[in-house]
Amino acid sequence: MMHDPIYDFIAIGLGPFNLGLACLSEPIDDLTGIFLDKNEAFDWHPGMMIEGSHLQTPFMADLVTLADPTNPLSFLNYIKKQGRMYSFYIKESFFLMRQEYNQYCQWATQELSNVRFNTCVNKVTYDEGEQLYLIEANKTKTQEVIRYKTKKLVLGTGPVPFIPDSCDGVMHVASHSSTYMDDKARLQQQKSITIVGSGQSAAEIFYDLLQDIDTFGYQLNWVTRAPRYYPLEYSKLTLEMTSPEYVDYFHDLPAKNRDDLMKNQKHLYKGINSCLINEIYDLLYIKRLSGEVNVNMLTNANLIAAQMDESNQHIKLQFHQEEQDKTYQLLTQGLVLSTGYAYRSPDFLEGITHRIKWDAHGRFDVNRNYSIDHDGKGIFVQNAEAHTHGFVTPDLGMAAYRNSYLLREITGVEHYQVETQIAFQQFDTPSSPVTPFKVLDAKHDSTASFTSIESALT
Repeated sequence: MMHDPIYDFIAIGLGPFNLGLACLSEPIDDLTGIFLDKNEAFDWHPGMMIEGSHLQTPFMADLVTLADPTNPLSFLNYIKKQGRMYSFYIKESFFLMRQEYNQYCQWATQELSNVRFNTCVNKVTYDEGEQLYLIEANKTKTQEVIRYKTKKLVLGTGPVPFIPDSCDGVMHVASHSSTYMDDKARLQQQKSITIVGSGQSAAEIFYDLLQDIDTFGYQLNWVTRAPRYYPLEYSKLTLEMTSPEYVDYFHDLPAKNRDDLMKNQKHLYKGINSCLINEIYDLLYIKRLSGEVNVNMLTNANLIAAQMDESNQHIKLQFHQEEQDKTYQLLTQGLVLSTGYAYRSPDFLEGITHRIKWDAHGRFDVNRNYSIDHDGKGIFVQNAEAHTHGFVTPDLGMAAYRNSYLLREITGVEHYQVETQIAFQQFDTPSSPVTPFKVLDAKHDSTASFTSIESALT
């Protein structure tokens, strides 16, 4: 059947970014928008719900606060309604438990009327006559076909687990970090477990398995291509790079420069929480007091091949030590690939690919306003623009800013203030010569510089 309403926008996919957009858009009068998701309910990274793991952004980076501190769907309002406000206050930590953040988001979906779960989008086309996008979806439980009309689209389907080509042949026995909690019991029955990767997820899995190494008696290996287990850089001037100014600067760079920068900025968004690094070291130290710990931690190791040895039920991993230019093998029964995620264009876009801008690498050519259509005002993306907008793309702390921006683009009205300048530092070339600071004080000549001030004080 055809639904009669013509929506101002329809958002597809409901991760934290589109959920934040749902929270901010629902109170706006005369704006009609709905959010379609194929899942039964919101459940954020269930495979990584390791007890005690927490976000790397403060609680203010919730769904709404940085755009609208008075919004009733803030985390603080949620925790008050749960009767845990004072417990959270006494805990004295800005960083939410991952499980708690997931529960908060689930609560938010229950407070909204614009969310449609169990709705799988199959096809999107464009009606040139009506100048509307046509969406065909089906209800996942009944297979009922539903069709929608909308003026604009917001894509929030999110990235998918990245599996290196070298591991395609062993994934029937190996795991990805995204399913770690489902696979943990099976992994701990193996005689050896190897984790490949160096980010926060890899560190959390290593620490979790290290705690039980005495109980199960497995060998635990942690191998990374990086030259070291590096911390996430979290100094305040570095955090200023998660700013509108840096997004402007990054987007204006040539595409090659942007790609080169992303390769060299991993410590800004793919590092490990420094507290967790210290906890891992301390636990290794404690374990060694009772005897040698059966652990191998190997750096500069690029995984180049993986093969299943059916004779002894081991996975044979081949690594290349980058700095020494040598190769070696590692045998393991359990394998966890903590290799991150990659964006994949959803199949339902096939009918409108001609309306989308693509770059030389087959990626969305994303405009500064997060649109990807040639007109720059019809199709918008969430968390698919790292190559054009920089490492802040997956940052929860910038979600409210992007959603405020998107709502301004969708409606033509700035419903929530869109910040333009928050940083002390300047990232691009100054538009005029940098001159000494002028002192406007009757006691000093108006042309006095810092040097003359210093002389006067001494």
